Amino acid sequence: MYKTLFNLVFRKMDPEKAHHLAFFWIRLAASVPGLGVLVRLVLAPRDRALRTTALGLDLPGPFGLAAGFDKDGIGIDGLSMLGFDFVEIGTVTGEPQSGNPAPRLFRLVEDRALINRMGFNNQGSARVAARLAARPHTTSTPVIGVNIGKTKVVEEADAVADYVKSTERLARHADYLVVNVSSPNTPGLRNLQAVSHLGPLLHEVRKAADRSTSHHVPLLVKIAPDLADEDVDAVADLAVELGLDGIIATNTTIGRGGLRAPAAQVEAIGMGGLSGAPLKERSLEVLKRLRARTEGRLTIVSVGGIETAEDAWQRIIAGADLVQGYSAFIYEGPFWMRRVHRGLSARLRAGGFRTLAEAVGSAKES
Repeated sequence: MYKTLFNLVFRKMDPEKAHHLAFFWIRLAASVPGLGVLVRLVLAPRDRALRTTALGLDLPGPFGLAAGFDKDGIGIDGLSMLGFDFVEIGTVTGEPQSGNPAPRLFRLVEDRALINRMGFNNQGSARVAARLAARPHTTSTPVIGVNIGKTKVVEEADAVADYVKSTERLARHADYLVVNVSSPNTPGLRNLQAVSHLGPLLHEVRKAADRSTSHHVPLLVKIAPDLADEDVDAVADLAVELGLDGIIATNTTIGRGGLRAPAAQVEAIGMGGLSGAPLKERSLEVLKRLRARTEGRLTIVSVGGIETAEDAWQRIIAGADLVQGYSAFIYEGPFWMRRVHRGLSARLRAGGFRTLAEAVGSAKES
């Protein structure tokens, strides 16, 4: 039914407007007394065998929603209602910003992909922190990650202070924090992935998180698929050296190779980060490299091109402690997580594993 709705309605709409419409209905459903509970029962069945512990957090399963869908933390409960095991909001910047001019979100339907140059449009860390602070906390409160980035008008020399400001505001409200230095849509941001810049940045963010909270907030860094293999290794080594909690791999790519969409269409869209199915191969390569390099000393969150339960399973047995998705959600709709969870449950049992933790990295052992 969703595919028919997508083809008849959403596909004909501007992608950003379609996003806002769909997100409105998700939030509305979650806000109606009783309806949210009913939707959760249908779309978010939980298999206790999929429960996992990562980053010191107890999670109902391994599959979360990647940053970018809910930039301001306005629909966390609705997204959890759809079955996501954790929700990462953002990217949030130190100051509010409107992002890049529209149009800035594009579909490549033949490739099951998206190109975006949103430019970190968000309400800013102060407002997002206030919203998170006002959320009631219960035993059913979903795990929330907060992804932070650099305000566009802030010069590279002042980037550390900008990240620290967001950290001081948001750390106490986050179950984990992610330093995003890998979006291609903020000028100069990817320069911060160089270890000479990244080391001091992560060190200061860690210090800011520690002085802002009375407990340890896990800190991760999100990297690009476009890094050369030796740079992936360098980031992995730095993360271990700094005592980072994990790495999220990977963000969107600036590459356009191997697409089915007409070249003229892709060229007309122009710059932006490509996400979705075309990232599948490179994202898996980076995961395997990180797992081998860190030898299980860090939590690895794999994202990029995950569409099916089989995709998610391949990441898990290759060494991903957790996985995330976003683009496939646009194409698959609200029943996506239900199908993925059922598929993961079936594969877990077929592999003879009692728990998900037993399956992580098992491919290299078989």
